[in-house]
This record gives sequence, structure tokens and C-alpha cells, in this order.
Amino acid sequence: MTTLPSTTPRKARHVKRKHWALLAVATVLPLVATTGTAAAATPPTTPAPATPTTCTYTPAVPADNFKGIPVFDARKAAKPYSATLKTSQGAITFQALTAEAPCTTFSFRFLAEHDYFDRSHCHRLTTQRIFVLQCGDPTGTGSGGPGYSFPDENLTGATYPAGTVAMANAGPNTNGSQFFFVWKDTKLSPAYTPFGRVTAGLDVLQKIAAGGEDDQNNPGDGFPNLPVNIRNVRISTR
Repeated sequence: MTTLPSTTPRKARHVKRKHWALLAVATVLPLVATTGTAAAATPPTTPAPATPTTCTYTPAVPADNFKGIPVFDARKAAKPYSATLKTSQGAITFQALTAEAPCTTFSFRFLAEHDYFDRSHCHRLTTQRIFVLQCGDPTGTGSGGPGYSFPDENLTGATYPAGTVAMANAGPNTNGSQFFFVWKDTKLSPAYTPFGRVTAGLDVLQKIAAGGEDDQNNPGDGFPNLPVNIRNVRISTR
């Protein structure tokens, strides 16, 4: 397993900035058989995840387009919502996984309600090995962040089929504002918090992917040829 290089900044703002990257499976890994005792006739049920009473959002740099640091509200975090990103290529809607990733979905909602993503663009498209469109950086360089970080969630058994919305990061527990849409089933290590599921607009993502990218990072990894400008993000609780 190797690390897919993160986006190379078009204009680096600071040499010490972190770059939010995705791990890719460079080769097909063999299936590993496990051995153990026979399973019980009735497997134990897994309790539904409980919304935590608090989430820790830690001040961090960079602080681009700073909107403050969220103050976690467990009651608000537990309420289901959907988010619609109106982009220059069409609208994309996803259902937030508020029960499975309450800290992440609360942060995304906070940023969206403070217009953090408005007039930003999706800066990275990958079309080989992994199949994602990465967004959420107001600088458009791949190194921007909201001024805080928070821990990973919902990683146990995480998979990344088409329609997954997940956090990009710079290592464990470094989540900020950058996230990605999976436009085609993708194999990734379970290191990126899944926090949403696309309910409308997968065809928009596939159209963007079909337009290709400019290979500025590596073959199959660059800036989308069809610019994806986020005009606004609307949160709906209906």
C-alpha cells in the first residue's frame, strides 16, 4: 500500500502547510483468510451508534476563510439533514450520516451554514486507481483548512462505494474542511471518515469525471477539466 501524492499547490501559500491526501491501493491486495472458532448460531447484535455528548474541535492552522470554531450541540447534531451543493456542473445532494459520524456532520453543517464553501471550487479529480472528486479547500490549493481539526469517526469496516462522501485528511485525526465524493467504487484503507451518501447528482459527478483532469499531480490525478465551482451549499432538515 502506498501513499498517493497529495495535490500540488498551484500557488503554494506557505511551505509548512499540510497537504490533505488520500491513500490508494497501488496493487491488488490478496484476500486474507482468517481462522478462528465457529461463529455462534445467533451472532450478537451491534448496538446503534450513540451521539456523543460532546465533540472536540481543536484550533489548528491554516485558518482560511475563518468562520470560528464549532461549539458542539448534541441535540442539533442528532437531527438528520441533507446537503445540496449547487455547482457550475449541476447540483449534488447527499444525506448526512449524523448517527454514524456526528462530529463530522456537525462540522460540515457549521461550515455550510456559515457560507464557508461558497465560491470555492473542487480542486482535485482522480481517474486512476482511486475515483474521487476532492473539494472543501477555500484556497483551491489542496492545503487549506478552516482553523480547527477534529478526530476520525466511523472507520470500523469503512468502505468507499460510489456515492460515498468522506473526509480527506493529512493523517489520523486531522480532519478539517476538505472532503471528497467517490464517483466510482474505490478501494481505500479505512482511514477517511465516511459521513454522507449521495442521493442525487451521482450523474453530475460522473460527467465531471468523464471530462478528465490535467494530470498536474500524476497521471490520472489533477485539476478537473470541467471546472467545479461551488456556488452555495444548502442544508435541509426535511
